[in-house]
Amino acid sequence: MSGHSSVTPYMPRVFSSRSGLLWGLAGVTAFSFTVPFTRVAVETMSPLFIGSGRAVIAAVLAAAALALTRQSRPSPRQWVRLAIVASGVVVGFPLLTSFALVSSSANHGAVVIGVLPAATAALAVLRGGEHPSRSFWVFAALGAVAAITFASMQGGGLGHASWSDLALVAAVLAAAIGYAEGGLLARELGAWQTVSWALVLAAPLTTALTAVSIVVEPPTGGAAEWLSFGYLAVVSMFLGFFAWYRGLAIGPMAHVSQVQLAQPVLSIVWAAAILREHITVPTLLGGAAVILFAGLAVRVRAGSPARPRAAA
Repeated sequence: MSGHSSVTPYMPRVFSSRSGLLWGLAGVTAFSFTVPFTRVAVETMSPLFIGSGRAVIAAVLAAAALALTRQSRPSPRQWVRLAIVASGVVVGFPLLTSFALVSSSANHGAVVIGVLPAATAALAVLRGGEHPSRSFWVFAALGAVAAITFASMQGGGLGHASWSDLALVAAVLAAAIGYAEGGLLARELGAWQTVSWALVLAAPLTTALTAVSIVVEPPTGGAAEWLSFGYLAVVSMFLGFFAWYRGLAIGPMAHVSQVQLAQPVLSIVWAAAILREHITVPTLLGGAAVILFAGLAVRVRAGSPARPRAAA
């Protein structure tokens, strides 16, 4: 059976919506371990190795899956769109978060990344050529301000955000672009096929970066660090996207992106359980503000009818 049949556009509306949410929740649960496990791995491994090496392992798995199922190659235009996906979720987000979490706690990183649902919804709106209500943009902006304010205050006061906070904000933007484009492309190529082709496309670059990282700083670590790296490579970088892109493809995309609001909460819980990080009052307040505004933005967008742009 062709991989293109993995997403069926003629599902009943109720089944489609529920199925999309369930697939999205599965992906978010898998991704929620990414921040704490990255924090474990960077204790002994270089962020360059973690960010690029995990993509190399995932690319090997992706190439094997594509070959075994004899998937048709994407069209030239789809390759261009896959490059956008790869730059965001294969290269940008993993590398930026790995470098940021060298000096940032997992709790702190989870709160800043909490603005991602609103960012994904905003990019999906722009990519889809729609005109959402003013309320959507107000809540999305408030969510971004809340995340930046939290990061600045944790870093020594407003206007003093650290380089790690800037890297986390850049990671959010990269992931949002990759999620929005990947969700649309998954409707054409299939969910797991989209991330697999993106991984393969980025493989030459990620392989080169991994080789450089091994030469400069050979990776070391105990069982905990290597198991964390293995999770990042197999689940965060590969299997999690099977579920996430399938959920976004089934859609509606802005509606499914609501379940991503659970990711920072889960990440903070895992950080407390795995890393024994103390959950402070500022962390709770910052996380609550980010999740509140991001949730309002996504809900306003999901509840509003699409208003496509007029043709030029």
